[in-house]
Amino acid sequence: MIIDMHSHIGCIMNFKMPKENLIESMNKYGIDFSICSNCESAAFDHTGKTLPYTEQKTQEETYAESISFARNNPGKIAVMPWVKPHYEKVTPKLVAMIKENLDITVGIKIHPVHSFINFNSPQVEEYIKLAESFNLPILTHTGNSSESCCASVYEMAQKYPKVNFVMGHMGLGTDNTEAIEMIKKQKNLYGDTAWVPIESAVLAIKECGDDKIMFGTDNTIDGVDTLGTNPKGERSLYQQYFNELKELITPEEYEKLMYKNALKFFKLEKLIKKSPQ
Repeated sequence: MIIDMHSHIGCIMNFKMPKENLIESMNKYGIDFSICSNCESAAFDHTGKTLPYTEQKTQEETYAESISFARNNPGKIAVMPWVKPHYEKVTPKLVAMIKENLDITVGIKIHPVHSFINFNSPQVEEYIKLAESFNLPILTHTGNSSESCCASVYEMAQKYPKVNFVMGHMGLGTDNTEAIEMIKKQKNLYGDTAWVPIESAVLAIKECGDDKIMFGTDNTIDGVDTLGTNPKGERSLYQQYFNELKELITPEEYEKLMYKNALKFFKLEKLIKKSPQ
C-alpha cells in the first residue's frame, strides 16, 4: 500500500493540476490514497507579487471544491483546506465547513510563500488555534525563504504542543539537515518526503525515528507523470522511493514511511477501503 499525504489539485499561475490528473496518476503509479489541498488558494506568485483578484478564490471556495472531489472519490481522497492567512481570517463559515466534513478533512494546509506571510505571524496563529480546536494537524510548506523557514515552524511547534506540525519538503532548496534536527528534537514536529532526496529520507528515519517521516510528493505538480518519467525522459526521484529505497532501509521502516505512519497520524482507517496486503 502507498499513501501520498502531500498532493494537490487546482489550476493557478503555472500550477495546472486538474482533479482528473491526480486520479489518473494514482492509478498509473499505484498510489492507493492521497491527501490533497487546492492550490487555487494561492494569493501571491513565486516572487511575492499579489495575484490578480479576478484569479483568486476564497479559502471556502477552494475547500468546497476539495470536499466535492473527495466525496466523488470515496476511499481514495481526503482533504486539507488550503487557507489564506494574509487576506482572510478564520470565519464562521470555514469553521462550519470543517465541522460538517471532519470525516474527510484530516488537516489544514498553510503555504507561507503563496500567502507571503511568516509562519510565526499572528495571522497564521489564528489558523493554528483553529487546528487545535478540531485536533487537526497542520501541513506547511518549508523552504529557504524567510516566510517558510523551518525555524518559524519549530517555534510554533514549541508554542502549541497540542498541535502536530508537518514540515512539507523538510526545507525545500536546502540539504534538509536543519529540518531533520528540529524534527528530531520536537515531539509534535514531523516531516514529509516531497522533493526530498532519498539520502535525506534515510537520514531522517535514522535520526528522528521511523514514525516521524511520511511519504508525500506534491503530485501532480509536474503533470500525470510527476511520479514517473517526464516527456523529456527524465526520471522522477520518486522512482527511487518505489525501488532503490527498499534496499537502504528495513522492510518495517519502508512500510511505515510509505503508508503506516500516515494511516495512524491522519486516522485514515475508516476512509481507506482497501486493506494493506
